[in-house]
Amino acid sequence: MKNSEFVNQINTYYPLSEETIKDLLDICTEEYYNKNDLLLETGAMARYYYFLKSGLIGYYTIDEQGDNIYKIFFEESSFVASTAAIIKNEPSDFTIIALEDCTVIQYPAKAYRELLEKHHDLALFHMHYLEKNWVVKKEPLEVSLKYETAKKRYLQLVENTSLYNRLKQHHIASYLGITPTQLSRIKKEIHEDKY
Repeated sequence: MKNSEFVNQINTYYPLSEETIKDLLDICTEEYYNKNDLLLETGAMARYYYFLKSGLIGYYTIDEQGDNIYKIFFEESSFVASTAAIIKNEPSDFTIIALEDCTVIQYPAKAYRELLEKHHDLALFHMHYLEKNWVVKKEPLEVSLKYETAKKRYLQLVENTSLYNRLKQHHIASYLGITPTQLSRIKKEIHEDKY
């Protein structure tokens, strides 16, 4: 079946019936974004959900100084959206950008929400997904943003080798909420700690 990777990923949260899968795939299109293309811009209405087949996506907001502050990065097999903006039907506070060339499965939020009401199994997938990714994963992230040092958060990021190796230094600095110079200092300290 086409988009089996997409369906398999959904089924890890909650198994869908054939009918639900068919209805869901009917509203999906496969789209290609070049590196640095915006999937969504801050201030725009969030009209789509995305499933990342290949590539790397960043999710950032802009601070008072006009700098990009990266909140999260998405690798392959991730579901990506400005979820709060979709739920509230308000313009997004975040920009979603392709950090590499990306292939995504894109589906309109409005049609998807109609399917959630029609298909109980899809609604259960959505609920399980949100619980796991927006509650369970997000809370420790918010605690770490508040209390952990940039050095400690950097070391945690380094542990995720596949993601770390794909990020530019300015993306990492932005994600940690520090300047590239401060990042260089942290890396130097860590290097010195090892030897």
